Amino acid sequence: MSTMLQLAPHNVWKHFYELTQIPRPSGYMEKVTAFLIAFGEELGLESLVDEVGNVIIRKPATPGMENRKGVILQAHMDMVPQKNNDTVHDFTKDPIETYVDGDWLKAKGTTLGADNGLGVAAIMAVLEDKTLKHGTLEALITVDEETGMYGAFGLNPCTLDGQILLNLDSEDEGELYIGCAGGVDLTATLEYKDEEVPEGYVARKLTLKGLRGGHSGLEINEGRGNANKLLARVIHDILIEFDARLASFQGGNMRNAIPREASAVLLLDPEEVEELEGYITDYELQIGDEYATIESGITLDMEAVDLPKTMVPAEIQDNMIDALMACQNGVMRMIPTVPDTVETSSNLAIVIIGDGKAEVRILARSSCDTMKDFLADSLTACFSMAGMKVELSGAYSGWQPNVNSPILAAMKQSYQQQFGNEPLVKVIHAGLECGIIGASYPGLDMISFGPTLRSPHSPDERAYIPSVQKFYDFLVATLEQTPLA
Repeated sequence: MSTMLQLAPHNVWKHFYELTQIPRPSGYMEKVTAFLIAFGEELGLESLVDEVGNVIIRKPATPGMENRKGVILQAHMDMVPQKNNDTVHDFTKDPIETYVDGDWLKAKGTTLGADNGLGVAAIMAVLEDKTLKHGTLEALITVDEETGMYGAFGLNPCTLDGQILLNLDSEDEGELYIGCAGGVDLTATLEYKDEEVPEGYVARKLTLKGLRGGHSGLEINEGRGNANKLLARVIHDILIEFDARLASFQGGNMRNAIPREASAVLLLDPEEVEELEGYITDYELQIGDEYATIESGITLDMEAVDLPKTMVPAEIQDNMIDALMACQNGVMRMIPTVPDTVETSSNLAIVIIGDGKAEVRILARSSCDTMKDFLADSLTACFSMAGMKVELSGAYSGWQPNVNSPILAAMKQSYQQQFGNEPLVKVIHAGLECGIIGASYPGLDMISFGPTLRSPHSPDERAYIPSVQKFYDFLVATLEQTPLA
């Protein structure tokens, strides 16, 4: 506690500390919502919760600034609940434990929640500070962004009055984002009748872990290992080399997080166990060599477990593993006009097989709507051939950039004046709420920016402490220099 509260700017870090003490994984918004409403009301500001659970707090313009365009300060209140396998933590009850490591703030074995807690904390600091100069402000703090952007989707088109939206959910200080990828969720399901396990088999659980994981948009271009994809590959080869059967498969838990761990229970002849042990050891070394420059610490373990009562039918087993092997995962295409920026990608996020049911969840992204549709169709074809029912949901369009944006010009000039260099202007391969909100509010002038974070959506998430001061100073200066209405 005292360590974080010693950081600058104090008015941002104190609010972020308060947020770390409030459990707020997606889907559990009651406590943080009540906290934010109480905060706004204590300041004497109009504070309300809309139909879907978004918090809106309004602050009048400071004297002399009434002629400026109204600004919407936007962030989301939920966080991704990811933890290391050996970490004991209940995201619905326990606070986040943090510590300072050099210039970085980190959490102890869990996600930090700086995505997007630091954005919310900065908004709170602005609302609280009576010395700042700004036009009319509306704080829009949305719910359940991480699981489907439900707050943005449910926002009433008549709720907000501002003409400028500043989204505080980007993760590289000194960069201004003026566009983002759209996305669509794919869910493939299958029900089947389990087979009884015949006598003579033994059960072994394979666990692949130690991967870096991370954000399925921001870090998909780094070639990080996907635990579901890798374990499917291992099982595919084992089924060919050994007389083995699949009892269950479990991997990943968030659609927008690259899966870090996956496990499966296999059944085999006890006489083949020793040979399989050597095979697994060799496979671990092989994967380690393949990912040596990207990943470190990948492990592939095998342990004896109790013999399950049922197993997956052979045809279903083969079809499922083949589909997991064949489905698109990772970067599909770069933007032709911006070769260093990902255009289209997919994340094989969640795989569950066992007890007569199979389910696969994938998040497909693209800044090009036609390529997003093509990718979704390709994935649908892949799992349909495996006999699965495929449903698409939560589709949203990308945010088309406006290089002639008035607030962009003002922010570029302001950044140059403050820090002596121009900020980078980019399009991000992630689903920002700007695209959804912009569809409901045509003509809204939007920019996304934020402090520097690394590895959001994984227990390696960390915030670069020096960037928070620059981010907040830039936000304050932007509010002071908002264009005239």
